[in-house]
Amino acid sequence: MGHKAGDNSQVQALADSLGWPCEIKRFVYHPYELITNRLLGATLAGVDRKKSSNLEAPWPDLVITAGRRNEPVARWIARQAGEKVRLVHIGRPWASPGYFDLIISTPQYQLEEYPNVISNSLPLHGITDSRLAAAKALWEPRLRHLQRPYCAVLIGGNSGPFVFTADKGERMGLALNTLVREIGGTALITDSARTPADFLDAFTARYELPAYIHRWVPGGEDNPYVAYLALADSIVVTGESMSMLTEASATRKPLYIFDPGDDLSCNRCREQAGWWRYRHNFRFKPLSHRIAMHIGPRRMRRDVGAIQDAMVKSGRAVWLGSPFPAGLQIPPAGDLERATAGVKALFGRTEDRIPAGDS
Repeated sequence: MGHKAGDNSQVQALADSLGWPCEIKRFVYHPYELITNRLLGATLAGVDRKKSSNLEAPWPDLVITAGRRNEPVARWIARQAGEKVRLVHIGRPWASPGYFDLIISTPQYQLEEYPNVISNSLPLHGITDSRLAAAKALWEPRLRHLQRPYCAVLIGGNSGPFVFTADKGERMGLALNTLVREIGGTALITDSARTPADFLDAFTARYELPAYIHRWVPGGEDNPYVAYLALADSIVVTGESMSMLTEASATRKPLYIFDPGDDLSCNRCREQAGWWRYRHNFRFKPLSHRIAMHIGPRRMRRDVGAIQDAMVKSGRAVWLGSPFPAGLQIPPAGDLERATAGVKALFGRTEDRIPAGDS
């Protein structure tokens, strides 16, 4: 497990789908881990061993991982275990894809050219019928006084090139007014750990129709996120969040994507043209992301618009402000089943892989 909830939910979903005995390992990393991980490859030098899970024999048959920080740990395990272990990475690895037996990826990473890659339409997720039912049973009595239909509104935050500003909060609030006036009922709104306060304040100031608002707090356990998915008749999601888009899509309910980009005359949710006209894009994180995407090798780039485009073109979602087709039957994605079959196939054949100890 890593430090990102979206990555962790994908790892857990795949492990649960396999149904094999497993152990969860968690790690805390030193601030300098990026340097040691990039220079040393298969290493534990970046891990704070005193605060992290133990790693010792007997070694597993399979390691499932996601996220840059965990790659060197998985490769270190493979070096200790030899040919016994299979490495499965979810997302896009920083190391060469050849270090892994299988990579389960999605279109924004453009890894289709590699033979050991399964390119799914959407990220994996842990939204199951049983989770939805349990959350619904817990929260439905609390929200029963609110008028239906329910429109769940899931707000993410700053990510990659996307900066959530007060202006964008106002734009989203106004767009939600239009939608809720059309469909009626109540908006069930929640922010997240990444949501800037000025964005949410501007959003709530502009949204003027019935709502139930949950504000995220560190360590808060009473989170209605899954219940919102279960209870919603329609869902609005900010477009930068792959995990929230995927989990909302899994419900197969009408889905509306709010575009958090700056220039809406360009291709939506992409590296927007004219980004330099906006001061907020010169903050460290969005600027460093743009530079890395420009100068990095193709396999290290990320086009977050590829998933949104695919969802819209397939009819799974529309952009907020567009009507959702009435009566549309949305088929299940089948991504988890495809990934599970790919992992099981690893144990029926031998794949060539770069030796785990090489850098």
